[in-house]
This record gives sequence, C-alpha cells and structure tokens, in this order.
Amino acid sequence: MPRVAVIGAVNADYIVRVDRLPQPGETVTGGRLSIRSGGKGANQAHAAARLGADVRLVASIGTDAAGAGERAALAAGGVDTSGLAESERSTGLAVVLVDASGENAIAVAPGANELLTAAMVTQRLRGWLDAGSVVLCSLEVPVAAAVAAVDAAALVGALTVINPAPALPLPAALLRGAVLTPNEGELSRLVPDAADADAAVSALLHGGARAVVVTRGSRGASIFRTAQPPVNISAPSVDVIDTVGAGDAFNGALAWSLACGAALPAAVTAGAAAGAAACTGTGARDALPAPADLAALLGAAAFAAACQPG
Repeated sequence: MPRVAVIGAVNADYIVRVDRLPQPGETVTGGRLSIRSGGKGANQAHAAARLGADVRLVASIGTDAAGAGERAALAAGGVDTSGLAESERSTGLAVVLVDASGENAIAVAPGANELLTAAMVTQRLRGWLDAGSVVLCSLEVPVAAAVAAVDAAALVGALTVINPAPALPLPAALLRGAVLTPNEGELSRLVPDAADADAAVSALLHGGARAVVVTRGSRGASIFRTAQPPVNISAPSVDVIDTVGAGDAFNGALAWSLACGAALPAAVTAGAAAGAAACTGTGARDALPAPADLAALLGAAAFAAACQPG
C-alpha cells in the first residue's frame, strides 16, 4: 500500500455561497451557510486515503467539538489519526465565500494549527516513514514543523512534496529535493524579487527543488525540472460547481501516485484529474475521487501509469 504522511492544518469550514464575492468594504446578503470539516492537511489526507494510500496526518487540533468531529471524520475516511496532537487552543476555523461561478475567497483563524511544533512532527513520523513514502506538507502550520517533516523524510530517503500555500518565501531547508506545487498566483510570492514567472521557477530550481509543478486550474499543470523542457499536463473538462478543495485534491492524488512509484508526469496527470473531479461537488471533500472515479476521468492507460512504478 502506498504510504503518505501529511503535515498540515485541520479546520472547521464555514462556507457561505453568495451570488458574487464582495468588494472591499461591501456587504453581500442572501448567502447560504454550510459547516464542513476542512484544512489543507485534513483535505489532502482524505484525498490520498480515498485513492487507497496508507495515510498518517500530523496536525494539531483543539479539545473542542470541532476537533473531536474532525478526528472522527478522518478515521471514518481511513486516515491514521495517531499523528494528531491536542492543544489548549480551539481547532482552526476558515470562512469560505463561494460565488455563483464557483470562485472562492477564504479567511482563516489558525487556532491550534499554530501550535504544531517541530518536535511533534519528528516524534510522530519516527519509525513510520520508509524510502518509498511520500511526505506532503502545506504551510498553514509553522514553517519549523514543515522543516521537521522534510528532515524526517531526508533521514529515510522519502520524497517530499511541498504545497506552498499560503505562499511565502521558502527557506532553503524546504526546497532541498522537494517537488513544489504552487499555483500561478503563488509564484510571485514565493520569489518576490523575480522578474517574472519563469525567473521565479528558475530560482526555486536553483535553490534545490527537485521539480516545480505549477497548477493552472482548468488548464491543468506544468512541470519544470532543471535541464529538461517543461511538460504541460491538461486537465479533464468537467461541469464546475465550486473550486473549493481542488488544489488539495490535486496534491493528495499527486502524493498517492508518487508513493505508488509513478513517474512525475503520470502523477501530475492523476493530480489534475483529481482536482477537476473535486470541482464537481460542493465543499472540499464531497467529490474527492475514488480509484474508479479517477480511472473514468483518466482512461485505463493513464490510470495504470498513475498507480504503477514508472
């Protein structure tokens, strides 16, 4: 079974669907509220587990009802919850606005997520990772916790995927040997002094990244590697309901496929299909694909390439 360790945030998501997103200082009324489990770490863990990976989530939650509910939801989704630490702070909270076209805007109160320490990560990954594992980190947790996960992966020769969201300039310790998965808008924030997107990608590769995979929404993704031409991967065309969680679906599927031993282009193809599938339902998890769903979107050959050693 492919093994994926996910380090990231756990949040309760308050999702408000509105006809259009408000402008600064404007109030838009008539919204419809739903409350769901979320957080990039939890969403990505669910995405990888839905595809059949053995997933351990390392995260910090509160002792409140939201934390208990998320622990139960993760366990029901097949995620190993022994990596969860409990904090005196409340479980993280996200407010998500979604407009009629499916676009979204998100504000987050991190809560317990800010208390995930490097020591917690190290202890919860020790003895669980091996050379075939993939470690997937997002940045809704302290950078020190993500660095500890990269260190734990390096110790056993595991592959690291860094989803740099929210985007900020990355220390060299997070770049070394990692597959980075920024979206187009995040590139300029990762390398603020870069003249353009190409310069930002070049700086990340020269800084030690194994590859930079730039996600482009409905246009798929592009793979950049040192001394190799870019590879463009298309995404399946779907009827979009909302885009919440599409990036998490992409990263969870990418990590699952890489843990299966797939080549990077095949894994990115799987990620792009999973991201498209996630747009066909509401919220971050309702439409996460199972293997049969991904096979239907990809076709037999591409699905086989995504879940076999390359």
